[in-house]
Parts: sequence; C-alpha cells; structure tokens
Amino acid sequence: MYKKIIYTEKAPAPIGPYSQAVMVGNILYTSGQIALNPETMELVLDSIEFETEQVMQNLKALLEAANMTFENVFKTTIFITNMNDFARINAVYGKYFNEKTAPARETVQVAALPKFVNIEIAMIATL
Repeated sequence: MYKKIIYTEKAPAPIGPYSQAVMVGNILYTSGQIALNPETMELVLDSIEFETEQVMQNLKALLEAANMTFENVFKTTIFITNMNDFARINAVYGKYFNEKTAPARETVQVAALPKFVNIEIAMIATL
C-alpha cells in the first residue's frame, strides 16, 4: 500500500527519525505532538492550558496539510504526566470537537514525555 509523508512548516519539524504525519490510503496517522511552537521550536509551558492549546494547534496544522479538519479525526491518544491535569486538558481539547461526533480516545498517565513536557497527543483521521 502506498504511503504519503505529510509535512508542513506550520507544525514543529521532526526532531528525530519520524514524519509529522503519514497518509496511508485515506487514513492519516499523526506523530504525537508536544507543545513546540513551530516558528521558534521553543516549548510553550506557561500552563497546562497553553501547552494543550499549542499541541492542538500543531495537530490542526497537520490535519490541514492533509486537507482535513478535526471532524475527520476518529481516534486520539493523549499521554499526560499528571492525571490531576485531566479536567484542564479536557476543557481545551473539547473546544476542538463537536461532542456529538467526537472521536474515540484514551488518556494515559505516563512517567515522562519527550523534553519533559506534560502532554502529548496523537490522532488518526480519515477522509
């Protein structure tokens, strides 16, 4: 099956041997996004809300690069380092989805994330 690499300057450049996103057929798989500002490649860690907002903006840029929106997303995975932040993360995350058509998701607390951020989100979407 053919795979197409999705790349946009509106999302952080990969900092390792991976692609920002890959399209296989009509399915888009994003790499996990952290709160890197794509213009400066600096982390946005002012608060968990700002951090989550930057992650969602990075994912939005990847979706747009594949001619998709958050309505195309059918699965998300959220990794967080502190489950006590869940409600605050969920409040920001929820602004991006229609509750009636929101994707399936899991939220997992982990010991650590790249660059010691507090949240990382990956998505799967389809045309």
